[in-house]
Amino acid sequence: MSYFDNLETRSADAREADQLAQLQAQVRRVETGEGSCFPDGDVMALSDLAQFPVLRKSALVEWQAAQPPFGGVRMGEYTHVFQSPGPIYEPGGVSHDWWRFGRFLHAAGIGSGDIVQNCFGYHLTPAGMMFENGARAVGARILPAGTGQTELQVRAAVDIGCTAYAGTPDYLKVILDKADEMGATLAFTKAAVSGGALFPSLREAYAARRISCLQCYGTADLGHIAYESPAMEGMILDEGVIVEIVIPGTGDPVADGEVGEIVVTSLNPDYPLIRFATGDMSAFMSGTSPCGRTGRRIKGWMGRADQTTKIKGMFVRPEQVAELVKRHDEISRVRVIASRDGDADQMTVRIEAPDGGEYADSVQSVLKLRGQIEVVAPGTLAADGVLIEDQRSYD
Repeated sequence: MSYFDNLETRSADAREADQLAQLQAQVRRVETGEGSCFPDGDVMALSDLAQFPVLRKSALVEWQAAQPPFGGVRMGEYTHVFQSPGPIYEPGGVSHDWWRFGRFLHAAGIGSGDIVQNCFGYHLTPAGMMFENGARAVGARILPAGTGQTELQVRAAVDIGCTAYAGTPDYLKVILDKADEMGATLAFTKAAVSGGALFPSLREAYAARRISCLQCYGTADLGHIAYESPAMEGMILDEGVIVEIVIPGTGDPVADGEVGEIVVTSLNPDYPLIRFATGDMSAFMSGTSPCGRTGRRIKGWMGRADQTTKIKGMFVRPEQVAELVKRHDEISRVRVIASRDGDADQMTVRIEAPDGGEYADSVQSVLKLRGQIEVVAPGTLAADGVLIEDQRSYD
């Protein structure tokens, strides 16, 4: 088994000590930056991250709008500026593996003998440059293809001899189908995909063509976060990030194995993001990957954390549900269910508590709505990260 570097197989203690040292340096950068709003206090363990506020995209948009392009945050070395919907501006660099995608491409078997047809976009958003930077880190050559003009893509793949694909999971099928239509034979044997769902049927279809397809998880703001190895058991966390799984709408960590929102601290000194909320849901897996990499794993994408729902004309937000739990020590979990009775909205609040306490006033105070309250025994509600469940049908 070949690894990208020794970081992938180090002990948990060595990884934690190294990440803590990098985190402490990152916190010092942010605390001394312009407009810092972080609390004072030493970071003595990775768990101390919980004292810092969660940073959401909405706040990033507001900061950047007030002080473009980066909200007054002091940046390190960067060569590019990208724009994502919001708009949000992200810096980018060309130094070795700046976004850390080389680790994933190496795990996917891509290296110096490959020519990567990079079908991620290069216009304004950073995905194309992210994967190009990663391909350069593993010594591969790149065809900067982007999307569209599929017939020309097939022609280029044949003429250049591209051996690997990088792009969204479904666009590879578009290229392969066009090649079949043209009677062309492509040399793809590897695919590194992201930015969409890799359905099992699609992976199997690629395998039938002898194309090994692995996926990773990343964002424009944070770069690479987690990736599949050939073992294909969950997604291994990148060595350059600290990942927490928290209750949606809060910064409170969930118990291991429970579903929650992915919150990421990037250790990239050029772009300090601490406790950045991705809005995506996942859960930690136990143990380590059979491939020999020792980093923690997540189960992959398990839905979106923003469950804000309008009931009876009022928005109910995850942070309100979390506040309801905090108000009563005996409550372990709450789920708000939106349903319909004819044309009227109905709200049911299911509360896990050891007895039939009175919670109507708290529900009214926190949610600003009255509804049916059901007190259920602890352990009844699924630990799936769902705080607000919308069962209404609009058909």
